[in-house]
Amino acid sequence: MANIGIFYGSSSGVTKVVAEKIGELLDVESFNIFNMEEDFTDFDDMYAFDILLFGCSTWGSGEVQNDWRDPLLDLDNDKPSFAGKTIAVFGAGDYKAHGEQFVSALGILHDKFKARGATLVGSFPTDGYTYKYSFAERDGKFVGLPFDEINEADKTDARLEAWVESLKAELDL
Repeated sequence: MANIGIFYGSSSGVTKVVAEKIGELLDVESFNIFNMEEDFTDFDDMYAFDILLFGCSTWGSGEVQNDWRDPLLDLDNDKPSFAGKTIAVFGAGDYKAHGEQFVSALGILHDKFKARGATLVGSFPTDGYTYKYSFAERDGKFVGLPFDEINEADKTDARLEAWVESLKAELDL
């Protein structure tokens, strides 16, 4: 069985709920699901896992959720290696209020960890999404799973299940 850790930041609880659903779908024990504010101490927490799933909503003009800010600064300053780690990202956005930066935080996480040597997986089709721009879109796909619980909550479960199934296939789980 793959050694999977899920790390998420959640201000309103939406990303937490999705992180827990992903954990259930991938049979990840609850003690391997980490709230970045309460449970994360340093990158050693992440090094214990071969596969990492990072949850982060997008705030303001395309910024990461607050619980990710300090760890990303540490990532830039300390430059730890994530070579040999496989990472997938997921996160919440609001296409009506922030369609000009829809789930852009996923693109930030993707790029920062790729620059540290990680292998990024879990791209997801943009089909069926409404938005103006997203820093998380690359080559016609999102770098991870976006969801919009404010405007498209009825689509989250199907998107989540499709993403997890594609992850299982991509990672041979």
